[in-house]
Amino acid sequence: MKFTVGYQPRPTRDFLDAILAHREAIAEVYFPWGDLPNGRGTLTGFPGEQPFEVRNKLVEALAEFSAAGIGLNLLLNGNCYGRRSQSRAFFQEIGDAADWIRNRFGLASVTTTSPLIAKFLKTNFPEVEVRASVNMEIGTVQGMEYLADWFDGYYLKRELNRDFAKICELRRWCDDNGKKLYCLANSGCLNFCSAHNFHDNLVAHEHEIAEMDNAYEFRGVCFDHLSKPEKRRNFLRDTNFIRPEDLPLYESCFDAVKLATRTNRNPVAVLEAYLGGRFSGNLPELLEPNHAERFYPAVIENGRLPIDFGRTVLHCSKNCAECGYCAAALEQSLIQLPTIGDEI
Repeated sequence: MKFTVGYQPRPTRDFLDAILAHREAIAEVYFPWGDLPNGRGTLTGFPGEQPFEVRNKLVEALAEFSAAGIGLNLLLNGNCYGRRSQSRAFFQEIGDAADWIRNRFGLASVTTTSPLIAKFLKTNFPEVEVRASVNMEIGTVQGMEYLADWFDGYYLKRELNRDFAKICELRRWCDDNGKKLYCLANSGCLNFCSAHNFHDNLVAHEHEIAEMDNAYEFRGVCFDHLSKPEKRRNFLRDTNFIRPEDLPLYESCFDAVKLATRTNRNPVAVLEAYLGGRFSGNLPELLEPNHAERFYPAVIENGRLPIDFGRTVLHCSKNCAECGYCAAALEQSLIQLPTIGDEI
């Protein structure tokens, strides 16, 4: 199984070196560019770093990835581009960026949420694979057909990660129509989140929003939701991640598996877990967003989940109202850590 991994600038080379060490399993590294909005805002560095320093670090990393034979995937997956969305200047900027990266390092693919960006890229860069972002929430054959003229591949809607029959249906259509199918393995987003699109729109405009005198901070409804003990018991039911141990169940389903590693506090651990096919530790720490703090002082020990967890949720009837499997599995995996003042 091949992986596509998100670039994260770090103060040391640990993550970059880990990617290079696993070059045989990593098909692509995906990354944002300059101030073009993407699914995680715009590329920023560490406190005190100037924009040119951040870009230079990225360029140096891309050169190493390219030299190692790892494909490069440019992210243009912001959920909103505001008044620039259809402007000639905007598409000129995208074309200049894609052309520069392609000529300097090679550009294997672009992931976007915009049908117009997809159309522009297929018209001007026909050799570059154009991929529909997971943020487009495509989960039907019709949804793929509508965009088939401009997209070469699709990320599966998160909520379908545990629906084997649906995955097979979409895989067959992709095979029959010369398209590719991908999934995001370690999302921590809640299923069918009614605030997801609103949140993605905020992220696309986060730098503009940061300049305002804001009345509220919005981190996503998941944080408040999971702060309630009675909601946390359904965490496994309400999420869609695929555990490292369960990836073999999907061997024939996807052209590559995406790992969210751009904001994770320990992206090397995520990489090692999924490429190694096993993880012993607090399961939410593999995810983006990471909800480990909502459960503290309890941890969800991945190794204590039922051995058949992945197969069961992949093939179950989805009759969650009458089934307590996920809640029981969570209860079985929880470990209460001692806190200050507890006897050890």
